[in-house]
Amino acid sequence: MGMHEWDEKTDLLAHSLLGYTVERLRLPKDPQWGARPAAVLAAAMGATVTPSGIGGHQALRLFRDVIVPATRPMDDPLNLAYIPSAPSLAATLFDVVVSASSIFAGNWEAGAGAIHAENEALDWLAGLAGFPPGAGGCFVSGGSAANLSALVAARHAMAARRERPARWTFAATPEAHSSLRAAARVMDVDVVPVAPDERGALSRAALERTVATDGDGLFAVVCSAGTTNTGTLDDLAAVADVCGERGLWMHVDGAYGGAALVAPSVRHRFDGIERADSFCVDPHKWLFAPYDCAALLYRDPRVAADAHSQHGDYLDLIDRDLWNPSDFAFHLSRRARGLPLWFALATYGTDAFRDAVEHTLTTARRIAEGIDAAPGLDLVMAPDLTVVLFRRPGWAPDDYADWSRRNARDGVILLVPTRWQGETVMRLAVVNPRTDADEVLRIIATMTT
Repeated sequence: MGMHEWDEKTDLLAHSLLGYTVERLRLPKDPQWGARPAAVLAAAMGATVTPSGIGGHQALRLFRDVIVPATRPMDDPLNLAYIPSAPSLAATLFDVVVSASSIFAGNWEAGAGAIHAENEALDWLAGLAGFPPGAGGCFVSGGSAANLSALVAARHAMAARRERPARWTFAATPEAHSSLRAAARVMDVDVVPVAPDERGALSRAALERTVATDGDGLFAVVCSAGTTNTGTLDDLAAVADVCGERGLWMHVDGAYGGAALVAPSVRHRFDGIERADSFCVDPHKWLFAPYDCAALLYRDPRVAADAHSQHGDYLDLIDRDLWNPSDFAFHLSRRARGLPLWFALATYGTDAFRDAVEHTLTTARRIAEGIDAAPGLDLVMAPDLTVVLFRRPGWAPDDYADWSRRNARDGVILLVPTRWQGETVMRLAVVNPRTDADEVLRIIATMTT
């Protein structure tokens, strides 16, 4: 029973763990941290899962000295690869509190207080999107879970209105996130590709052609509010028009870019999202929450509940008239992963989020303008949000990869190349308010020397 009894050893371990937590947040991260070969880690760790255990302080030492240095510091201001993360101090600290509080947040009966607070954060996001009163949803693990859950609800809604087709389909451009193709495999449906425009965006004309020729089993259109590869926004208003005319579900994948709804300088780019049936945004990307946290919102949550509510003899006592987050996605058990976002919003205020997102938008624009003016570098396109693509004329794919690996190994900067319209180019994504545009430009200028 020692695992559940508080004694002097537990007291000492608790202070050690909390002390490490504070130091981990206070001290700079080593930019040379990163993956190690499995054999190296095995030799450094030794046997840790043993019949008698190795003790909490030894496990903490291994975590501090071996495990963490073999992980990438996602919150480093010069980590500009993929879509990094920059959780606020308050949100990260409160994540410890949430973990210590043993809250089941799947239904109201078990987690009413936590769910109420999560719903405060969800209501803020719904308001940013212009959703009507009564809109709502839940927090899930990430954009993949959000997209899959929204599409399951969309198909369920369409199945209630028409006969089953030979094959269900939803439409999206090839620039849409890879999780959508994964969701299609899980659901055993097909993705109908919509030809993107020259910036990779979904346009009205292309969507109308797709619907006219491949619309038989179509139940939804998925549009991107900031693609992962280029940060491009689809024409949301045009998608809303077509979906409204055709009776199709409109889902907006804003996992990365949806955070910019808070920024007045780009809010107009999201016009049309208020007519969507569902949208998602990942606060662990650009709304400064720790992993893992994605918000999934529905215009009419009752439709989602019809699709996702689970029933069984052991679930009969659940009051379905109450707000049960397990009814709005494919999950049942869930932690209150939205609470760190709520705590940060309550701590800092929404204006702080607005200012932080605006600051990163300005940083990305300054980097793009600096690249455009730099000799020996070409800006691929002006950024819609904070993803910037650029090329170094004359370089082959191996040149980009070598530069990227060398600078990552030396702890200088983390940038990785991507492909755009068949060409290898360099890509960066700014979500950290501490990223300095001048420092980034100074580093990437070494590509031309």
